Amino acid sequence: MKRIFLAILISMLTVASLVYPQTEDQYEPIPPAKSSQGKIGGGGGYTPGWLFMDLDRLNETIVAAGGTPFDGGRLMMQGGQGYAYLLLVQNLRIGGMGMSGTRSASRIELATNTRRDVELSVGYGGVTLEYTIPVVPRLDVTIGTVLGGGGISLTIRRDQGSAKTWEDIWGEVGSTQAATEFSRKLEGSFFAYQPSVTVELAVLRWLGIRAGVGYLGMAGGSWKLDDNYELLGVPDDINAKGWMINTGLYLGTFIY
Repeated sequence: MKRIFLAILISMLTVASLVYPQTEDQYEPIPPAKSSQGKIGGGGGYTPGWLFMDLDRLNETIVAAGGTPFDGGRLMMQGGQGYAYLLLVQNLRIGGMGMSGTRSASRIELATNTRRDVELSVGYGGVTLEYTIPVVPRLDVTIGTVLGGGGISLTIRRDQGSAKTWEDIWGEVGSTQAATEFSRKLEGSFFAYQPSVTVELAVLRWLGIRAGVGYLGMAGGSWKLDDNYELLGVPDDINAKGWMINTGLYLGTFIY
């Protein structure tokens, strides 16, 4: 999953480099009045956000297994987005984006010196389709959606909580005793979609900022254990659905 999001991020930065204005004139003119002509150009940049998930069902499972539940459902997400306007359809643009975030919870039982860790990771990416509505010069409202794929992964670890050394690790590999420490990875893949409404401000001809709200939805899906085995019986309400607050800092060509 990380390789997919890295490839998406690289493609977004490539779009930004192609649309970044190459000019020696640093003078920033006052934008002309809004006209009937459609917007042109494009941009790309960094898009942080916050995903608000429902973790009640997952926390119940973690507590039953002796772990520490996650405090609240907020997850910091980071990624990139790039887009370009389609000249055939006024104010319509297409692009791509990818975002991911990780958080963890740990517990150590002093009586047995046992440590239990749960690491939660969420990521998604896909094609963006957006329609821009100019409000006043420099200020736009954009309505759009993301269509693609996403997933949630849970890495579960249990060990004795002591310091690890090279000799100890290889000694455990060659030991004939039953293992008391383990690490498992549970990963679910879904079809992802995210409708959103965003307010965008062109600070300069080549610099823009944005903020908006959306909803990350996930449908269908299948689960795997340790990247090899099909995992059955996962509750339907363990997923990454939730409302999102998105922001962004973009470089590109912002022409009115």
